[in-house]
Amino acid sequence: MTTKLKNLMNNKIYFSIFLAILAALLYGFSTPISKLLLVELSPFLLAALLYLGAGFGMLIVNLVQVLSRRKKVEAKLTKKELPFVLGMIFLDILAPVLLMFGLGMTTSANASLLNNFEIVATSMIALVIFKEVIGRKMWIAIGLVFIASVLLSFEDLSAFSFSLGSLLVLGASISWGLENNFTRKLSIKDPLLIVVIKGLGSGVGSLSIAYFMNMLGGSFQFIIYALILGFFAYGMSIYFYITAQRTLGAARTSAYYATAPFIGVILSWVFLGEQITLIFGIALIIMVIGA
Repeated sequence: MTTKLKNLMNNKIYFSIFLAILAALLYGFSTPISKLLLVELSPFLLAALLYLGAGFGMLIVNLVQVLSRRKKVEAKLTKKELPFVLGMIFLDILAPVLLMFGLGMTTSANASLLNNFEIVATSMIALVIFKEVIGRKMWIAIGLVFIASVLLSFEDLSAFSFSLGSLLVLGASISWGLENNFTRKLSIKDPLLIVVIKGLGSGVGSLSIAYFMNMLGGSFQFIIYALILGFFAYGMSIYFYITAQRTLGAARTSAYYATAPFIGVILSWVFLGEQITLIFGIALIIMVIGA
């Protein structure tokens, strides 16, 4: 391999890492803001609005690119990918609904901790089912990131206890772990189209459930907030995540994406004036080593 080709590959890897962290940054806003939105919106409706915001938002982005002739030619989806598309949509209906119900039944410390099980689920599924090669260094990195996330999640030992809410959040993490691997199988296709299908398919599915369960109530203002949050925290985040997966793979992308809890804490510190604790400092060091 020539030096020029090596430099090109390294630049592509670094850019993909940047995209994975940017995806985490955008998603870092979702959990604390979703917690506030649940005051006015039902879990099913909120899950629907988040994905509809992503789907319609990215559809507009796609149309702008097409009309301005700036859209790159991407591989089209075929019937061969249909099982992965359907699985992705189903899991994207299931996971956020489980998370929203879990958030309403457990502490934020529990939710943050158990959400990070997605890293383990993604890696194990990638290894066992999809035969993705995961090196020793990568396993160490995943382990360190998970340990750091655990440290960050604990405000005190009494804040952690398994409950129905905890199990629901854990179920969401496992669902997203499987969904990440399905999405990985689609990552060579048009990422914008994938996000549009994911958003609209999952959004309509969750909205249908909310309708049949009579859970469509909520103020117009909160509905708009949820759609905007969905566009950035789900739409743009998923788009960057899928693009990063093309180069990094499912397991490695999920490891960088695990910076989301730290980003959430930093945002809370900056905008809410919360102090950085000693545990956060230790966890941040472990995260840096793991990354």
